[in-house]
Amino acid sequence: MNLETFKHFFYRMPVVVRLILSVLVVMMLFGTLIRFVEPQQFPSIFDGVWWAFVTGATVGYGDYVPLTVPGRIIGIFLILSGGGLLTFFLTTFAAKTINHESDLSEGKVAFKGKNHIIVIGWNERTKQLVDMIAEKDSNQEMVLVDHTLSKLQYRHYPVHFIHGDPSEDAVLVQANIQDAQSVLISSDVTIEERKADINTILTTIAVRGNNQDIPINAEILTISQVENAIRAGADTVVSLNDFMSTLFYHELFHKQDTRPFETVLNLLNDQQFSHIKLPEELEGSSFKKAVPFFLENQELLVGVIRENDWLMNPADVTLESDDTLIILSAWQ
Repeated sequence: MNLETFKHFFYRMPVVVRLILSVLVVMMLFGTLIRFVEPQQFPSIFDGVWWAFVTGATVGYGDYVPLTVPGRIIGIFLILSGGGLLTFFLTTFAAKTINHESDLSEGKVAFKGKNHIIVIGWNERTKQLVDMIAEKDSNQEMVLVDHTLSKLQYRHYPVHFIHGDPSEDAVLVQANIQDAQSVLISSDVTIEERKADINTILTTIAVRGNNQDIPINAEILTISQVENAIRAGADTVVSLNDFMSTLFYHELFHKQDTRPFETVLNLLNDQQFSHIKLPEELEGSSFKKAVPFFLENQELLVGVIRENDWLMNPADVTLESDDTLIILSAWQ
């Protein structure tokens, strides 16, 4: 390897690696040199290297000391060169640590973990979602992708922040989309609804293009764009306006002494819905007779899905083999 090739290779390495190699080479050089200058004071090269590190770091244990004039001259050069090199290494390492923390908060560091949840879009809804996930499972890793934030401190929110446009492949690669568990795309309510939905659909296309199998949950504001979001690859489309309009309707026309919003909120916070195929032993049974079957396992049968029709708490329905049951159970 000629000098130019070595320089090309050496200066392409990270600065901390270069410093570590430089420190090792300098200390090995001085340790070997002092061993041959004063072999009786330094019985082995390792003893010389140990002395070089201790002297260069200005610790000075005194277990090995050069006694001759040439040995002490070597010690002077070691203090002048090696001491400065070690000090420079420590300050550079500290600066790199601070810069890395700054890059993390500014969303410049790629995520290397697996089985994480990617949350796209930072708003009050996703803030609360992050808090809920952290409360339920503190070990669940989350990655936030957003282009409007300039900085997000990890100590404030337990997410790995990636700054950038989520519809760009390079940004999704930084979020390690290939190894993610699921994706939530939240709408930007600060812009016009149709434009927000178009952005959501573009992001859905980008996510699906980078990972064909990942579950995508997309938030859509206008009814006309729900089908487009599904065509783009969204597995679940949440129509925020539909949900809120229904809640408003219940708040306006509910029965006296009822609190629909608080009831739904507490229900979803403590319980989860699941869809299961009809157990064979319940085939041909009535909906009413099937309810006790699930109550034994602390589960509540609330409805049936039959040929895309949702039958919630039906009065009198005979269960069929192709039915999907809607079950309410506690979070595990």
